[in-house]
Amino acid sequence: MNKKAAVAGFIQQRKPRHALPSALYGDVEVYRQDLQQIWHKEWIFAGHTFELEKPGQYLTLQIGDYPVIVVRGADGQVRALHNACRHRGSKVCTEHSGKVAKLVCPYHKWTFELDGKLLFAGNMGEDFDKADYGLRPAHCQVVNSYIYVCVAEQAPDFEKFRAAVSPFIAPHNLEDCKVAFESNLVEKGNWKLVFENNRECYHCDGTHPELLNSYVENLSVAGVGGAEDPELVAHWDRCEAAGLPSRLVMDEAGQFRMTRIPLSAGAVSYTMNGKPAVARRLDKSGEENIGALLYFNYPSTWNHFLGDHALSFRVLPQGPNETLVTTKWLVPKDAQEGLDYDLETLTRVWLATNDQDRRLVEGTQAGVNSPAYQPGPYSDIAENGVCQFDDWYCATMVRKLAD
Repeated sequence: MNKKAAVAGFIQQRKPRHALPSALYGDVEVYRQDLQQIWHKEWIFAGHTFELEKPGQYLTLQIGDYPVIVVRGADGQVRALHNACRHRGSKVCTEHSGKVAKLVCPYHKWTFELDGKLLFAGNMGEDFDKADYGLRPAHCQVVNSYIYVCVAEQAPDFEKFRAAVSPFIAPHNLEDCKVAFESNLVEKGNWKLVFENNRECYHCDGTHPELLNSYVENLSVAGVGGAEDPELVAHWDRCEAAGLPSRLVMDEAGQFRMTRIPLSAGAVSYTMNGKPAVARRLDKSGEENIGALLYFNYPSTWNHFLGDHALSFRVLPQGPNETLVTTKWLVPKDAQEGLDYDLETLTRVWLATNDQDRRLVEGTQAGVNSPAYQPGPYSDIAENGVCQFDDWYCATMVRKLAD
């Protein structure tokens, strides 16, 4: 049996509305196919344009097998380049982020322009043509400060997603933001367990006391009963009257979705007391309580936008049982730490929540690795979101494995 057929066989073992079979969370060949069919072919969230304000500023990330540089060029354009020198493959940029005049390989000092053109390669002889050895480009798209990268030879359409998400994000003026704090957390669990955990709050009551000071799960995020909830409809109406798109939008494949939900009574931000963490507003709507805008785009990101700050989350697989979760707290660019916001107040809720989720993911990974594990049924009440994610994953993999 070929490898693709074996992975498709594991997917076909899944019962409807049940968790995934063990192999889909830990088998090495499944992980290889996850990379080849999803991570190496889809648009992956990399970072924000305001992290690269000046020419020469860059950030790096690892998309499966592909190390990538995202850099702002001398012409102001943000580009993605494969982070592999065209000489002998060394990583050109070895740091998480930085600022350079040129991209210089640390091995033999081959020097590249910020757009990837090779400028200098010593001792290569008269017949060597520098024009043939620039850094290879990767696909790069920007939508309201969000940088997405695709390492496939041919990238899927981006415009449908752009058209859907931009109206939701635009009123929050992220182009005028900065990263107040960044957290990088390695979770010893498969990337799908990380996303599954995010897509349900069945576990929240017993796990997330800090988050539940302000967050209230709303089943409409999973596409259940939004129009039947008068409180939610009133919230949508109020926010939309203030110019903030709010009603659920999702694509037919289930890969992305956006909606705005109310927070708990009296809460306007993710803080211990529900009060704003930042003495500035992201939006100019004039509506004091806009709740939280949530947006998901599989496989790499979920996001929360509040009145005073926003959070972007990035998921990157590092192995069958290891995932890097990067969280960035975004505040207005002119907000001053110690004056307009206190870092501990801003970050306390989600630093605690992320670590609590890490422990849950790692405990689940240990359990699904057991020969005694059998996938259980999802709750029809509380786990529609996680079921929807698994449905998307299985349908996507079956389709791509068959191509």
